[in-house]
Amino acid sequence: MPTHPVPSWWQRHRRTLRATALIVLLTLCGLMILALVREQTGTAGLLVGFGLALLPVPLLLTAFRWLSAPLPAPWRTHLFAFAWGACAATLVAILANGFATDWLASSVVVDSPHEADTLGATVIAPVVEETTKAAAVLLLFLFRRRHLDSVVSGIAAAGITAAGFAFTENILYLGTAFDQDAALGPDGLAGSATAGTFLIRIIFAPFAHPLFTAMTGIAFGMVAALPRRRRILRTVLPLLGWFTAVLLHAIWNGSASFANYTFLAVYGLFMLPVFGALTWLAVWSRLHELRIVRETLPAYAAAGWFSEPEPWSLSSMRARSMARAMARRSHGPAAARTVAAYQHEATALALLRSRATNGATAPDFAAREHQLLNSLRANHPLSGPPTTSAALALSRPPIPPQAWAGYSPR
Repeated sequence: MPTHPVPSWWQRHRRTLRATALIVLLTLCGLMILALVREQTGTAGLLVGFGLALLPVPLLLTAFRWLSAPLPAPWRTHLFAFAWGACAATLVAILANGFATDWLASSVVVDSPHEADTLGATVIAPVVEETTKAAAVLLLFLFRRRHLDSVVSGIAAAGITAAGFAFTENILYLGTAFDQDAALGPDGLAGSATAGTFLIRIIFAPFAHPLFTAMTGIAFGMVAALPRRRRILRTVLPLLGWFTAVLLHAIWNGSASFANYTFLAVYGLFMLPVFGALTWLAVWSRLHELRIVRETLPAYAAAGWFSEPEPWSLSSMRARSMARAMARRSHGPAAARTVAAYQHEATALALLRSRATNGATAPDFAAREHQLLNSLRANHPLSGPPTTSAALALSRPPIPPQAWAGYSPR
């Protein structure tokens, strides 16, 4: 009989070791960031900055998780993205931006420290910051392709990375502003730097960093859906997405350096329309994924893998929610989680088949399809009935139940 080689110690434990090394690296970056921010803002400024910077984080994370709800990435994937943005990307950006600004101030390129700060914020910072944030998107694309394989998942991963970056950056800016106000005493209340910084960074533009980096996420999401033979496009798109992110970032930072009402004009006439366009694209892409589910799964239903009403139910977020609620009422929270997994696997199957139909066949297509179908078959006895019931209850016009009487999935 043939003998199989015994896996080495590294092969058996490499995933655990890689995860541990990544956690240690991000933790060290976080501790260094904490020390740098505390040195610049003081303990009181750090605490105030942390509390104020935390306010938009739940809203941003909820928005990006909602966006990817048809096929959400595991929480650990998005936790990595947030931690990378908050720790690793911010640390590299602070060190690189500081070095670049000091070099500009001491060189013949500029005539004053103010010009060095302006040039650093407008040219250097966008390149450095968008590159460090894009690194998280690239890592997920290379090592967790299943979790970054569409425009929706690309926007979500990039947005959460940027939300982490903005969180740490806001701590620094808000903490510094609070420290300045504290140094002025009561005289600083009239023109509070803390209030102004909070108004701009937390109220008016909490979406700024996610908006910039989403361009990189969109590009990688598009690449994931392209056929492998489109090599030039697969190379150009990420660079174009990164360049667009840098350009938007530079316009935003540069507008703050001009006098009069340039900043407000750029905010109202440029940033808000771009944000609106991105929001439209994100919602359209989410609906497009659900349309793919509705159009692709009937072929599997015809082969017996689903009951006939299920593709409609699985393509409606309202029907999905109703199916989970039915399972929870009947069999408890564990059943609801099983139905949720069933819904996500059905979505993954539809997207996998759709990409193959469009020429972007995954290398492991057959094995992946077989794995998903087996899992769906195993969960169908519990998940199929509430999924079918939700379709019958919500479809307009109502689907007559007798139309599928006696239909039994494989």
